[in-house]
Amino acid sequence: MQRPDMSVAIAGIEMRNPVMTASGTFGYGAEFADYLDLESIGAMITKGLSLKPKAGNPTPRIVETSGGMLNAIGLQNVGIDAFIEQKLPYLENVNTPVIANLYGNTLEEYGEVASRLDGLAGVAGIEVNISCPNVKQGGIVFGTDPCAAQEVVSLVKRNTSKPLIVKLSPNVTDVVVMAKACADAGADALSLINTLTGMAIDLERRRPVLANVTGGLSGPAIKPVALRMVWQVAKAVSLPIIGIGGIMTGRDALEFMLAGATAVQVGTASFLDPSAAQRIAREMEDYLVEHDIASVRSLIGALEV
Repeated sequence: MQRPDMSVAIAGIEMRNPVMTASGTFGYGAEFADYLDLESIGAMITKGLSLKPKAGNPTPRIVETSGGMLNAIGLQNVGIDAFIEQKLPYLENVNTPVIANLYGNTLEEYGEVASRLDGLAGVAGIEVNISCPNVKQGGIVFGTDPCAAQEVVSLVKRNTSKPLIVKLSPNVTDVVVMAKACADAGADALSLINTLTGMAIDLERRRPVLANVTGGLSGPAIKPVALRMVWQVAKAVSLPIIGIGGIMTGRDALEFMLAGATAVQVGTASFLDPSAAQRIAREMEDYLVEHDIASVRSLIGALEV
């Protein structure tokens, strides 16, 4: 048979295959150019960008755990100005869509960063990290309160004409409520899940391992939770969904597509294998060839329940 059609589209962003790199795990793209062909994957997502540069949390801020890792990097990044001046010119020469992840600690910051990204031809879309505290409203996390989520998504939507992806936190009572709130506010797509809050303890020192005490759990340990949430949200909203959480192989990625995802993001796997995103895309294609499946899109939401 002919090679299968691996192409998918997310809110108008055309991708050669469903594999994207997850924000915070792939730098700004250039860092991984020696390890894989950047034009072999579907899309690249930048580290989360803020209005001003951010140094992040004190160390230690990464620890390996059973089936995954905890990180408390603290959204370290170069800031929107340095990204535009120093990082984007390289990415503009790569024939792979670039999606800029952004965040803020106030509504105004979200709106300003979105506005700055809007006119950039080298940015195909925006992914909004709403797992941040609103410092002006007592530290309430935008992504755990439906009203706060609606407010920030609506503001970003007003400040950009680019496709808007909202990244959902799993640290909520009902992820479907949050998904519907973001859809109602104008999101064009949803990505899920972000990391689960966890901690690790050094028994000998009787102290937390991370300087920040808690961090975000990622890796294979969270895959069952992520699959469940993707499946729930896919049944509840009509937006395209990007599945994230413990994707280490092509088979993992295809499970997310069966649950309802149109595309996937590879994160923690890139720390173990810097070429993981390219390998996973190839493994997905090999599976389709082996099973005589003409298009990867035929698997989206095809789970039999």
